[in-house]
Amino acid sequence: MKTSIISYSIMAQIPRVVFAGALGFIFNLGLVRADETCSSPYLARIDGQEEFVYVWTLGVDGMGNGADKLVTVDVKAGSPTYGKVVSSVSVDGRNEAHHGGFTDDRRQLWLAGLDTSRVFIFDVYTDPAKPRYVKTIDNFEKTTGGAIGPHGAYALPGRVLIPCLSNSKDKGGRTALVEYGNDGNYIATHWLPTKDDARGAANANFADGYGYDARVLPRKNALLTSSFTGLNNYMRDFGKLTADPEAMKHFGGTMVMWDFHARQPKKVFQVPGAPLEIRWAWGDKHNYAFTATALTSKLWLVYADDRGDWQAKEIATIGDVKGGVLPVDISLSADDKTLFVDCFGDGKCRVFDVSDPQKPKQTYEKNIGRQVNMVSQSWDGKRLYFTSSLLANWDKKGADNEQFLRGYTWDGKELKPAFDLDFTALKLGRPHHMLFGSTKLGAPRTTVASN
Repeated sequence: MKTSIISYSIMAQIPRVVFAGALGFIFNLGLVRADETCSSPYLARIDGQEEFVYVWTLGVDGMGNGADKLVTVDVKAGSPTYGKVVSSVSVDGRNEAHHGGFTDDRRQLWLAGLDTSRVFIFDVYTDPAKPRYVKTIDNFEKTTGGAIGPHGAYALPGRVLIPCLSNSKDKGGRTALVEYGNDGNYIATHWLPTKDDARGAANANFADGYGYDARVLPRKNALLTSSFTGLNNYMRDFGKLTADPEAMKHFGGTMVMWDFHARQPKKVFQVPGAPLEIRWAWGDKHNYAFTATALTSKLWLVYADDRGDWQAKEIATIGDVKGGVLPVDISLSADDKTLFVDCFGDGKCRVFDVSDPQKPKQTYEKNIGRQVNMVSQSWDGKRLYFTSSLLANWDKKGADNEQFLRGYTWDGKELKPAFDLDFTALKLGRPHHMLFGSTKLGAPRTTVASN
């Protein structure tokens, strides 16, 4: 059943143009200085420095209870348990824990399973140090009309947007964006455009229907999506997958710009090589976003040209694709000047100066581990956190199968170790996605209505 979600924020009633101006004024005053740099603009903000890192962790058969877990790590400066696990809550079974996200009020954390299409909901407001499991959405496939492989949750006013990776019919890459209310009730499914069903999008001859990430730039009414691959591929052993020429043809090579408020796809961009994470610039005149292509090891820019039309352009090479670099995650600093790029294959984080977004320059690189996946950066740019696991069947084998959460400080020139947690030794599993928590919350960046 479809439900209607109404934002109760008084600010949502202010005309968008007026509010956008006020938002820019507040932002430029520097009153918003906390949180992970790449979160939703609709999310309630942390007041000050992050206190906890929540780690969505893949269960490993024979390790502890073998289940996926939400692990909470204390990162509060000066705490006697700094850099230590303070809570671990298991969910039912192994679901290919991957990404998650908060509701806009930051009271709930929604965590998705790529294999089972379950979504696990936690209360992280009552006691942020000890999240409490409250609910599972276990009818996702049926309710959404066949969308599966929920990739995470992105906060919108009163609801969450869940980009998916696959479908129940052929378990390929054709997929959708799904909306749920904060109360856990289904709202709508928006299928990505394809050549046969363009849904009004320009450049439909490129449309492959694949999905991965979804991010919003509210003041431009812009929703941007990227693409990866379907369940048939992401649940397969990586060595066998890469040795199968036919399977390797089934990766996304597109991004789609949508009319955000109408949820209408407007233009398809050809971006070959599986463009993954999307990071919008935050500057009030910065009309662009970055992505990295996993299979071709390139940086791409999606930007508004001089006429205001959206374009996509390859802007830099990250590393030698023949060396298996495999860029998997990126983090853009709050001032839009520095981009951190994690490369799973060689375990390195590469740092680019993107002050000129059209001409990135690599300035630094650091080996984080034998493999590295996610990177999360604090709003003040002084702390970064890294995890190791990509997918259960894609992680490296033997001694190269390091599983960690590692914290670093960043002084603008060098990453220096702050703490190191061995998730294998702790019998916790394979750490994947990270989100920040705190006992002190402020206001969201914006509360403009989502529809």
